[in-house]
Amino acid sequence: MKIATYNVNGVNGRLPVLLRWLNETKPDVVCLQELKAPQEKFPEAAINEAGYQAIWHGQKSWNGVAILSRTHEIKELRRVLPGDPEDANSRYIEAIVNNVVIGCLYLPNGNPAPGAKFDYKLAWFKRLQQHAATLLAHKVPVVLTGDYNVMPTELDVYKPERWVDDALFRPETRQAFKQLVDQGWTDAIRKLYPKETIYTFWDYFRNAYGRNAGLRIDHFLLSPQAAKHLQAAGVDKEVRGWEKSSDHAPVWIELSI
Repeated sequence: MKIATYNVNGVNGRLPVLLRWLNETKPDVVCLQELKAPQEKFPEAAINEAGYQAIWHGQKSWNGVAILSRTHEIKELRRVLPGDPEDANSRYIEAIVNNVVIGCLYLPNGNPAPGAKFDYKLAWFKRLQQHAATLLAHKVPVVLTGDYNVMPTELDVYKPERWVDDALFRPETRQAFKQLVDQGWTDAIRKLYPKETIYTFWDYFRNAYGRNAGLRIDHFLLSPQAAKHLQAAGVDKEVRGWEKSSDHAPVWIELSI
């Protein structure tokens, strides 16, 4: 079972890139972030024609998440992260696919920090920790994946000294991610590649992709019941170099399920 996550940075504007990637790699399940499209503007017909069914939670101009499946039915569980009924942002969607719980998330950026946006990021992180603990208690295979907007360690960021005051790398953010993992989750990329420099995002500016000046901010966290099936993981880095591509590259794992 191949599961991928991809921050598309605008699903309609990047649709040719997304469809090309789906056709070439054919993941079984795909989690998308930053749809930047209201509910009625999601390109369902094109996704269906590519061989995928989909559920999504859109939002005009911002955010938006989706889960696609090529081979199994999608049984939606929720489309809002619990803990704040006033939170109207489309940042979380959860479903069961092939007896695996898939949580697709787009964690807030949080800049500028400190400030209200950073406070919202940390509050959202706290809600995620609480919900993640609930998911772990069910003792079933769970995959929490998406754009976490956090570089967990200095290995995950090009020239970390330049990022010390950024919301994605501040100590509070990294500590929140560590607390989440320490509940019992496995960081799939680091499980298989503990010492390697691996990035999932390259800015559009200053030839970041050409220089490989990137960040690792798209993550797979696996419950123990999912982690025992982990076979492979990687980043489709070349997609970032395609014309009119997102500033993120797709990240994927393979589970023996």
